[in-house]
Amino acid sequence: MKFPRTSGILLHPTSFPGPYGIGDLGNVAFRFVDFLAGTGQTLWQLMPLGYTGFGDSPYQSFSAFAGDPLMISPDLLAKQGLLTSGELAAAPKFPADKVDYGPVIEWKMALLRTASDRFYSQGGDSSEAFKAFTTENADWLDDFALFMAAKEGHGGAAWVTWEPALRDRQPAAMAAWKEKVAPGIAFHNFLQYQFFTQWRALKAYANGKNIKVIGDVPIFVAYDSDDVWANRSIFDLDESGHPIVVAGVPPDYFSATGQLWGNPLYRWDELGKRGYDWWIRRFQGALGAFDIIRIDHFRGFEAYWAIPAADKTAVNGQWLKGPGRDLFNAVKASLGDLPIIAEDLGMMTADVLALRDEFDFPGMKILQFGFGDDPLQEYLPHNYTTSNCVVYSGTHDNDTTRGWYSAASEGEKAMYHEYTGSTGKDVHWDFLRLAFGSVASMAIIPLQDVLGLGSEARMNTPGTAGGNWGWRYDETALSPELTSKLKDVTYIYGRGYSRPEPVTEQVKTHPTPAHSTHPHHAAK
Repeated sequence: MKFPRTSGILLHPTSFPGPYGIGDLGNVAFRFVDFLAGTGQTLWQLMPLGYTGFGDSPYQSFSAFAGDPLMISPDLLAKQGLLTSGELAAAPKFPADKVDYGPVIEWKMALLRTASDRFYSQGGDSSEAFKAFTTENADWLDDFALFMAAKEGHGGAAWVTWEPALRDRQPAAMAAWKEKVAPGIAFHNFLQYQFFTQWRALKAYANGKNIKVIGDVPIFVAYDSDDVWANRSIFDLDESGHPIVVAGVPPDYFSATGQLWGNPLYRWDELGKRGYDWWIRRFQGALGAFDIIRIDHFRGFEAYWAIPAADKTAVNGQWLKGPGRDLFNAVKASLGDLPIIAEDLGMMTADVLALRDEFDFPGMKILQFGFGDDPLQEYLPHNYTTSNCVVYSGTHDNDTTRGWYSAASEGEKAMYHEYTGSTGKDVHWDFLRLAFGSVASMAIIPLQDVLGLGSEARMNTPGTAGGNWGWRYDETALSPELTSKLKDVTYIYGRGYSRPEPVTEQVKTHPTPAHSTHPHHAAK
């Protein structure tokens, strides 16, 4: 699918400022959309919105369908009468510049339980909106709510350690646990209802300002998730539910030993027999939440790196064939044209690129990868052979551009200086101009680079277990001066913003006729 020439900003909702320890979908989110519109941006890209698990990573979620309750706005709940001003004022003094996940989770989940109790005591579950939501999403919500409630009933333990009857979803055990954890099921139904109500209102506001939202769909799901527990037959597991092989990538730019993600791998033969029904449902859910989808690790659909589950690194994996065009033909036949961006970074082969191009999916260009010693490097803008691509200064896995420059080798810096004719003082704006001025149909810049922040604002360092996903910005940084500067750059490079014609006062050259209907004459 071809896209028009546009630009936008990459920012995850958890990075919004605010008093509750983590960014949410409330007023600040709407003001950020206003900032996008005010600068002429027409794209907002974010990371997966899922309910995060181990390591707080949005790429390790308890469900491919559920939303993250930590993003629910307490202020919007208060407007519904579900929280009091006193309860909001009692929020702890959280850090302003980062998410301290442990304390935030403890405080906010307790606050959300208070709101949930009021919702049900006030008869909120009898509303047509709530009943419609639970009915329309029952195909994933029923299993998910039971999974989360049962997980809490087992002290947070992974589903594979539960008693075999529930682990294996035997009907009697399922029925008994539904009754046993009914309050927990109700709580998780409430959380998902509130999350999607708030998210859809925010997305509608963005769409109303001509901003399309790009959502992230990871190819793999977390092992300790409702997706795997409820759909064991489509994953490569042994009889007791343990993975046989797991996902990752071989050694690359980010890691000398590769990346061992640990996600279970799909049984694509089984999915093919079922017409890829689970994936069709997943794409359908994503297209209901976003306007455009970025598929993380697109190459895994053509071939994926399978690592023995017992290994400690990703070095000893092997490439296995994925579903390729069969999957996308099935999804297209069911859902129509697919507004998909293919994350095609890393070890690409001719077969992966052919799959991407067969469906006209734009690939990705990362400017930080371009400055080596080769002027023919594919990530340098003058080497883009098609406009059907998306250019980034960096992604959530890269350092910020100022951080990249600080750590760059002398050779990389020399190439950058010669290529841009710049001193490096405003490296982030140099990269932004390179991206916006390129032929790429879409240019996306992380907010950290728009603000010119250093490595302290990095979102994620692949291969590290802690200290990620926590960055938050200071709202005062989105100044009128920054708005004007970004707006001008967007206009100069033809990224979808039209500068209005200057307003000039008209000079009358003759008197108004006597029969004029001008209001001043009509009043006489």
